[in-house]
Amino acid sequence: MSPPSIILTTLNAKYIHASLGLRYLLANMTRHGGDELRARTALREFTIARPAAEIVAALLETLGETDGETPQIVGFGIYIWNVAASTEVIRQLRQARPGLKIVIGGPEVSHEWGDQEIVRLADFLITGWGDVSFPKLCRALCFGPPPLNKVIAGEQPALEEIELPYAQFSADDLAHRLLYVEASRGCPFKCQFCLSALDKTALPFDDERFIAALENLYQRGARNFKFVDRTFNLKIDRSLAILAFFLARLTPDLFLHFEVIPDHLPERLKEMIARFPPGVLQFEVGIQTFNPDVQQLISRRQDNDKSCANLEWLVKHSHAHLHTDLIFGLPGESLASFAAGFDRLYALEPHEIQLGILKRLRGTPIARHSEKFAMIYDPQPPYTVQQTSLLDAPNVENFIRLARYWDLLANSGRFKESLKLLLSAPSPFQAFSTFSEWLWTTTRLTSTLKPETLLDHLFDYLTEIIGIDSESTRLTLLTDYQASGARANPACLQGLLKDREKPLPRATRSLANRQQMHEKGA
Repeated sequence: MSPPSIILTTLNAKYIHASLGLRYLLANMTRHGGDELRARTALREFTIARPAAEIVAALLETLGETDGETPQIVGFGIYIWNVAASTEVIRQLRQARPGLKIVIGGPEVSHEWGDQEIVRLADFLITGWGDVSFPKLCRALCFGPPPLNKVIAGEQPALEEIELPYAQFSADDLAHRLLYVEASRGCPFKCQFCLSALDKTALPFDDERFIAALENLYQRGARNFKFVDRTFNLKIDRSLAILAFFLARLTPDLFLHFEVIPDHLPERLKEMIARFPPGVLQFEVGIQTFNPDVQQLISRRQDNDKSCANLEWLVKHSHAHLHTDLIFGLPGESLASFAAGFDRLYALEPHEIQLGILKRLRGTPIARHSEKFAMIYDPQPPYTVQQTSLLDAPNVENFIRLARYWDLLANSGRFKESLKLLLSAPSPFQAFSTFSEWLWTTTRLTSTLKPETLLDHLFDYLTEIIGIDSESTRLTLLTDYQASGARANPACLQGLLKDREKPLPRATRSLANRQQMHEKGA
């Protein structure tokens, strides 16, 4: 069998991520390019940690030697997390095989692409949707007539004209990787920090067709589904149909991730959610900000009171694991107002509070506030905000460290009882901020901090800085450490952990285990 002449590739953040976009392109090579093109096409995925030279060698090995007549094409999916690494891969690929046709597409090169080095290196750029446009471009390169323009605006067909990608997931994907699926595309909301603000509306795939695809994946053994819909609970009938599908197929290893609108949780959806056992549902709930002035400024429609009531219900009456999101650095947001929003969210007791920092994604309307609010962003990906009129650079640097420490101590679930001692002040955010500054001054580290090291530092802070009784603190830390399942021997717990003369290798934990750390009574 002759080697492929068309390769679809991308650099994923981690191996566990299986590119949905590439599989859409592969599935549509037949429908919009023809059987011959599909037979010539292969999919190769890498991670951003792999050296560029190795990726180039692997791509060229897959293509084989060129005969000088058959066009060889490599299509790259470009995202904010891989654009730097992809640029270097394309530079080396161009040097190794000058006649290769390189096509790029994806959100990172669909807007404001005129000054990008990766665009200069590529032969063609498809902006926006590529499901139809990429196969058509390949057909033109292989059979003519040759395309006239380097930059091609992606064609946006009706969803029924797009072949679904799920048959392209391999058995290995189903067994070892997180499967991305989507019941709809787009978003009707206009939050200015998000590329979805450019969408006109949310477009649903046909329910029957999508459910049939889920059934096929399930029968093939898929149990780990991450829905990429921006608004899973926008249309309740569709949400209920999907949840009912999975409720009828519960298994101990089933895992479902949804992104939900916080202020839209009608009773019939609550009733369905309440029927799921622990460990199955994970909801990403984008709060972003509780400041109504900031919400209005960035065109974010959100009923804060309803959002809080819904979160409270989910915590008390469901087994869903809640990832709630806040964004630091939004225009008009001060440190005080962000702290107030954090404290309000923390009081609702979600399992995790994910602390993000504003990024100025290419093409997003957030750019319109840059001058008025003195927004300065890093010119390099991921384009994080560096300072604003209300937050100076040290504020932002301190927050980046705080967010890292919060993930290690709070979101890990390892310090559930100990955090109650640390955050007992009137403002949990201020209390943690003070601890964060102390931890940074003490260690000068935000990474390579093992749980045992954090435990010892937390003991020192609680006893020496706050002044809590050492014995009661030690017992609280012991409770957390034993519940975490860790097997080393922290200094502050010497004598309390039997048969641990020497530290043992730290146990690894799955995503499900991380969720279990947050469960009541863990």
